[in-house]
Amino acid sequence: MMSDNHQTDVFFDEYIERFLSENKAARCLNDDLSDCGVGLMPLVDHCTLRTLDVNTRAKDLLRLGFSQDQTLGVLEFDNWWAKVYRKPGYPSLFVDQAFEGKRGEPSLIPDWVQTHGDQCFHHIAVLVQDIKHAIDKMQARKIEFSGQIVGAPNTDLRQIFTQPENKNGKAYTVLELIERHNGYQGFLPPQADGLMESSRL
Repeated sequence: MMSDNHQTDVFFDEYIERFLSENKAARCLNDDLSDCGVGLMPLVDHCTLRTLDVNTRAKDLLRLGFSQDQTLGVLEFDNWWAKVYRKPGYPSLFVDQAFEGKRGEPSLIPDWVQTHGDQCFHHIAVLVQDIKHAIDKMQARKIEFSGQIVGAPNTDLRQIFTQPENKNGKAYTVLELIERHNGYQGFLPPQADGLMESSRL
């Protein structure tokens, strides 16, 4: 029987390989990092899974040895909510769904899940030292971004999404650039909500 850690390695290998095959921005970054011997995985801050039921989807993650970040608890936004799962030595997993009923109707998540399923990453966030510099370098490679940087300079968290890849005429994956300061490891609700809306086509 495979160990939890081996199964977790397999999970990230499979999901990241699938993500790279379908996301130009991530593939471009991975190729450059691989050329210098680093690779993408050491720089992955977190990965996001979209689902119709966080608690059901999380059962697979719990079997891999992840546990919910109780310090963060349930993160609530205008029309969706999320939980964060962590396991030492691995990127965090951010798992989100729309609220049930009228509150969740404006959410992008249900349509995305019905189109693409919940067995793949919606986005991978790559930790960068200087988000503006990273954007400039990637734009020079013809990578486009959605909206503006979310988060002011010199604050705990700054983020931006690339333009979504399209699959079957609908928005699919995005790459996130994330800049963290002051040891902050959380996810600020206004930030995440702004990012979510930036991926609306």
